[in-house]
Amino acid sequence: MTASRIECDDLVVGGGFFGCSLAVHLREACGRNVLVLEAGSDLLQRASYTNQARVHNGYHYPRSLLTALRSRVNYPRFLAKFADCIDESFEKYYAISRGFSKVTANQFRILCETIGAPIAPAPAHVRKMFDSHLVEDVFTVRECAFDSVKLKRRMASEMDRVGVDLRLQNEAKRVTQLPNGELLVDCAGPGGDFQVVCKRVFNCTYSRINRLLEASELPLIPLKHELTEISLVEVPEPIRNLGVTVMCGPFFSVMPFPSRGLHSFSHVRYTPHCQWQDAQGQPYMDPYSVAAEGRRRSNFVRMVADAKRYMPVLAGCKQADYLLEVKTVLPRSEVDDSRPILFRQDHGLPGLNCIMGAKIDNIFDMIEFVSAAESLASQGIA
Repeated sequence: MTASRIECDDLVVGGGFFGCSLAVHLREACGRNVLVLEAGSDLLQRASYTNQARVHNGYHYPRSLLTALRSRVNYPRFLAKFADCIDESFEKYYAISRGFSKVTANQFRILCETIGAPIAPAPAHVRKMFDSHLVEDVFTVRECAFDSVKLKRRMASEMDRVGVDLRLQNEAKRVTQLPNGELLVDCAGPGGDFQVVCKRVFNCTYSRINRLLEASELPLIPLKHELTEISLVEVPEPIRNLGVTVMCGPFFSVMPFPSRGLHSFSHVRYTPHCQWQDAQGQPYMDPYSVAAEGRRRSNFVRMVADAKRYMPVLAGCKQADYLLEVKTVLPRSEVDDSRPILFRQDHGLPGLNCIMGAKIDNIFDMIEFVSAAESLASQGIA
């Protein structure tokens, strides 16, 4: 091997929560020599950081029973594994709108009972915060938030402990196959261009999955992208220790954002600033370029104007900051709001795997998918 060529068993592209977690699994459970390439200057800086910081317990998906059930199953697992990264110091409530909601309060209650998610009537002092003409019912639930900064430190520590080779500010540019069946990945970093030779590549770049595929002249995966805004706010004292979600439709959520000591404010109608889809035969748009060049005017005023109709106390929210990031989902998720794992094994090339999770608790399902695929491969089953 030349000085500009690196060898490893598995190359993980993307240092978000999914990429880091997969790298630890491949090294610790499978004994692989693993290299992680992250284009940014630190781990967990994009979608792993810019989100509602919600650990889902099933409540958010009344139109997709499977997604709700998987969240409910994974919730206690996530809390047990990442207890040092969790904020459970606040009370959480879900309210069901009387109009424009895709589920009724009774349907929501039945869902929770079906999947075993804790639910109870909200106390009177909380109900009084809502406009009863617009809100059918309010429920006390159990749902927490994660601190992305603590989670970043935890994943960095885990990778260091098991011996994962991490290289920041290094980007995979193109994947090809060598005559012996191994994969050759052209890369770029601060020290110049280099190559990685490996048996498997795991493309965990979330919204940028198709960037690597497009550059490698491989088929694109149909994906839908939204440039989304998470507004960070200081909330009035009555709701300082509360998290609230109004659903199910064009509504909103306000809940603690532990890494900043603020609350995140998102709105189904006003959080998306623009949207587009990746499709074969269409010009490819790099999501990071769209985010960098995207609209920089916050929709916070519109969010509050609508949300305060349902919960008047929200009129006292003060914006401290806002974050823009690309949210990526499978197009079919638009039908029933489901959040399945994307796992494309041997996509375009043997050994090239594309992985995307839509929720942080999906991490357990993703690792189980990869483990099952590895088990079948070891038995010679495609």
